[in-house]
Amino acid sequence: MEATLADRLDAALPQTQCTRCGHDGCRPYAEAMAAGAADVNRCPPGGPETIAVLARATGREARALDPACGAHAPLALARIDEARCIGCTLCIDACPVDAIIGARLRMHVVVAALCSGCELCVAPCPVDCIEMVPSARPWTRADALGARRRHDARAVRLARGERLDERAVPAAHDAAAARSARVAAAVERARQRRGDAPRPGAR
Repeated sequence: MEATLADRLDAALPQTQCTRCGHDGCRPYAEAMAAGAADVNRCPPGGPETIAVLARATGREARALDPACGAHAPLALARIDEARCIGCTLCIDACPVDAIIGARLRMHVVVAALCSGCELCVAPCPVDCIEMVPSARPWTRADALGARRRHDARAVRLARGERLDERAVPAAHDAAAARSARVAAAVERARQRRGDAPRPGAR
């Protein structure tokens, strides 16, 4: 089946699902551009390179990134301070690409290999234990494809009323997430056996 303009625009987007463009994700933004309802310069993660591709695909002028959407910057990843995490799961609910794993009232972990740097997990955290840190790698096309796959799977899961908790980790469809879940569980068991006290300054 021939790809539509929306399909081609969606394929050109980085699939970080950050919503900085003003839409609920990369696909809605692509559809809005295809319909002429959104400009091509509203994707901070993609930056000038992506704007140029979108402009060519739509036949529009490649303008500078709209500053109202944010600034283009290198990939940054979310990191959770485990000593301050209270296990509320709000960050898990907010993550659009299922890059955060954990169980309610237990420490959560960001799987760095899956994090898109969208920052959507930061604001909901009630104890401010999530920070964005520079990544040592670029965001690749393979990353984008994986993020879109997980975002789509998340949408299906939410439509069914299912949550991503410790029993649903395999639904992330990513071996890295499953491995990290096992490691995080092992670390938590070890901490409990040792009876580790909270770090200084922990809430």
